[in-house]
Amino acid sequence: MQRLLLIGAGHAHAFVLEAFAKRPDPNIALTLVSDATSAAYSGSVPAWLAGESTLEATQIDVAALCQRANARLILSPAKAFNAQARYALLANGDRIDFDVASFNVGSTLTLPQQHGEQLPRLLAMRPLSMLHQRWQTLQNDVQQLPHGSTQRVVGVGGGAAGCETLMSVLAQLRKQRPDIHWQGHLLSASHELLPGAGRLPRWLMQRALSRAGIHVHRQVRGNALVDGGVLTHCNLMIRADIVLWATGAVGHHWLADTLPLDKLGFIRVEKTLEVSEQSAIFAAGDCAAFTPALPNAGVYAVRMGPHLAENLRRACHGEPLADWQPPKRVLALIGTGDGRAIASKGAFGVSGKWVWEWKKRIDARFIARFNPPFEE
Repeated sequence: MQRLLLIGAGHAHAFVLEAFAKRPDPNIALTLVSDATSAAYSGSVPAWLAGESTLEATQIDVAALCQRANARLILSPAKAFNAQARYALLANGDRIDFDVASFNVGSTLTLPQQHGEQLPRLLAMRPLSMLHQRWQTLQNDVQQLPHGSTQRVVGVGGGAAGCETLMSVLAQLRKQRPDIHWQGHLLSASHELLPGAGRLPRWLMQRALSRAGIHVHRQVRGNALVDGGVLTHCNLMIRADIVLWATGAVGHHWLADTLPLDKLGFIRVEKTLEVSEQSAIFAAGDCAAFTPALPNAGVYAVRMGPHLAENLRRACHGEPLADWQPPKRVLALIGTGDGRAIASKGAFGVSGKWVWEWKKRIDARFIARFNPPFEE
């Protein structure tokens, strides 16, 4: 009996559980450790932030998925890992021994330094698992704001997630408190939005931000929170009442000194998704550092999922592993908070309400794939 340990309930591990539900293996004992019985699908989060869907509609039912896969679910995240002795320590003090292990724990953010006593409210976009609590706290604070006041919301991060988050949050805040004058600002460390995208998608994004009344500050990196705003890399202060932090993705700190990591703390993997210089230990999604590097986007974890499931099965049986080939281009569907979305793939770009409806159907279909009762 091979003991297969899944650490984290990310998108790739949903595919692993699905694969073992559809094709059980009596010679593999499957265990998943996670901090919750459900996991948010990152693609649906902007619609929830914008108030267009419920939190429940964004969630994959991890507990039900484990039950269908005959997997043991332990509701405690891993906090230490020993690759040589083949065990993981959990936050609740349990020790879980394994023969084959896989990481799908996503990423976290390097939070800004904070100096002062009258700091802006901070909403960090990672880790995703606790975002709903941080967002609810901010909304509760917004309810207490004085009537007719002006609030400056500053988003830090000019990638797709930073743009999408800022527009979604502003849309919901304007609905929640229409009596307040909301101003939006976006700080992008790059000279262009959506680094790596084509000229047309970048133009469409700039147009969407302008429609949302958001002023873009290019080649400006947010460094710290200070009294009244955000301190930039050149020691200028951008006034802010609320700061959305969507930049500086890094690996989880508890992984330090446990596995081969890159300079940002992500787990270095080979083309098979096996961890470099390690046997029968795998990583996928945002927590994995692939060569050449891949953008931090949920679509890659989704694409890795079925391949990871097959290689984990092979590793348990001592069979040769297969290489995973990342797609050269992926389709990005980016909500703009106004009932529209932008579709971007390479140089191609298009936007409209129909793109938003298309995105919602894709996201709902993905979540429903894992949530309905498994049909024999």
